[in-house]
Amino acid sequence: MRKFFVSAVLLLSLQAASTTDTTIRPPAMPAAKFPLTVYDVSEGRMTPTYDQIINWWKQMDAASPMVKMMEMGPTDAGLPLHLVLVSTDKDFDITSVRKKKKTILFVLNGIHPGEPDGIDATMQLVREIVFPNTSTQKKPVDKRNTLPSNVVLAIIPVYNIGGALNRSPFYRVDQNGPEEFGSRGNSQNLDLNRDFIKCDSREALSFSKIFRMLDPDVFVDNHVSNGADYQHVITLLTTQHNKLGGKPGTYLDQVLEPAIYDSMKARGWDLVPYVNHFGETPEKGWPQFWDSPRYSSGYAALWNTFAFVPETHMLKPYPQRVAATKDLMYCFIKFLSSHADEILALRKEAKEAVKNNERFPIAWKFEKEKSSPILFKGYASGKKTSEVSGLQRLYYDRSRPYEKTIPFFKFYSDTLSVKKPMAYIIPQGWNKVIERLKANGIIMKQLQNDTTIEVEWYRIESYQSLQRPFEGHHLNTQVKVSSNMGSLQFRKGDWYIPMNQEGNRFLIEVLEPQAEDSYFAWNFFDGVLGQKEGFSDYVFEETAAAYLREHPEIRKKLEEKKAADPNFAQNARAQLSFVYQNSPYMERGYLRYPVYRVIQKQDSK
Repeated sequence: MRKFFVSAVLLLSLQAASTTDTTIRPPAMPAAKFPLTVYDVSEGRMTPTYDQIINWWKQMDAASPMVKMMEMGPTDAGLPLHLVLVSTDKDFDITSVRKKKKTILFVLNGIHPGEPDGIDATMQLVREIVFPNTSTQKKPVDKRNTLPSNVVLAIIPVYNIGGALNRSPFYRVDQNGPEEFGSRGNSQNLDLNRDFIKCDSREALSFSKIFRMLDPDVFVDNHVSNGADYQHVITLLTTQHNKLGGKPGTYLDQVLEPAIYDSMKARGWDLVPYVNHFGETPEKGWPQFWDSPRYSSGYAALWNTFAFVPETHMLKPYPQRVAATKDLMYCFIKFLSSHADEILALRKEAKEAVKNNERFPIAWKFEKEKSSPILFKGYASGKKTSEVSGLQRLYYDRSRPYEKTIPFFKFYSDTLSVKKPMAYIIPQGWNKVIERLKANGIIMKQLQNDTTIEVEWYRIESYQSLQRPFEGHHLNTQVKVSSNMGSLQFRKGDWYIPMNQEGNRFLIEVLEPQAEDSYFAWNFFDGVLGQKEGFSDYVFEETAAAYLREHPEIRKKLEEKKAADPNFAQNARAQLSFVYQNSPYMERGYLRYPVYRVIQKQDSK
């Protein structure tokens, strides 16, 4: 049951509401030497509206030369996406920051505005950094809470603006505060944490450009978790280390993540991996969440960024969740500062390796026989009769806490890999794909002349499409392809994409049709799945007969298929279609995947 508390400060802001108006109006901010937040004034019971968030950051920008707020791109809400930079030496030029060998922590807030913990925690964090001798809490600011000179903090204050504007006290019915917040869907009702590859939203296109500009060392996307009840206030979804791969993957698993767990323990928080449990309750363990590139952390990992999704627990009090989120961000700041040189060197080496790697994995599975033990602090569960259905229902008993070592399945192995081509070629007509590649800073050039090039190309042999839409698409899955070689004519203006760049991993994931979150999976190439040309049976009968007389090898294939398939042998239309599909009359583009792989080195075009 949701509990509503109204302080004396809040009563002043609610008096003007009519008795039939259910809107909860956050209080106006009183004058102060440093910017106060709605969270401050409401004593942790409320979170600010979108306008209050942006106005607060503008005030912080005006109040301190360490803070700079910028408009960075459009959103579906018709309002600009903002980026805040916090730098102790007031240097906000990313090129200059990199020359100084500073590290960058990039924090994304409000992708799901009904999970506003990160929004308030980041405001608290930055105010403590900028005004270290002030506190709105009952205890003084922790002296450990500073921003070292070799770390720059980059923040998107609220990502899903449309969802933030759509406020209600009734969303996320199971969540324990704050009293009102935004909704999950954006202005197109998209879940933006499924949009980092397909980029159906303007937010995602703007984010891609921001991310590539920042090239962050660590990325943090703040969330709140649903699911089982347990003692932990905060859990941590870490990008899958085998998928990140190479030295960065090993470093993440053996150095970075353990250090964050230790740092949070020192601050009084028992971290546990994101609870992605089997069945109804978590005590049997769970596999690490698979963050494919559609998710923020999976996308970030394509660029050799260490990526994390903190998930506070929905049933814990809001101030407790905000405090845990803030402390976690401080832990990342401290780690970046103390390990700056090795992180920068590690990522530089990884970027060069991506340019030169010959093979890339595109499909994975978790190892069921291999696990790592973790200490889980849960609550005993049981069954009782439901007052709603009269049937048995699950419940957790908080009077019976337990601690138990359980298996965590964090090891994944690849099941399919592809060899990198010299380059890809994409005909210029596929402009939606080109737009997304450009947003991600992919290096490519247009052919200057009509050119014949020897290429490898795929034929789509089979696939399955989801019957119901998922985030606006009917995903193509279980894709099977065959490979073909030949010299094809390309036009002036078609796009040539060399595979010797930092974006190689990204390109493989989006352009290889069998990859889980490829552009083919997300329906950008569905045009080739529909046959546009055809024939009239009574006319093509004569043409087909003549063609079979001239091509006995096709006649042989036809007879073999008839002998093997009785239904086919009795279907005249199917036999005509067989001849049509094995003749030059069949349209060349049908089922031909329109991304071509250059295998041999080409002359400069």
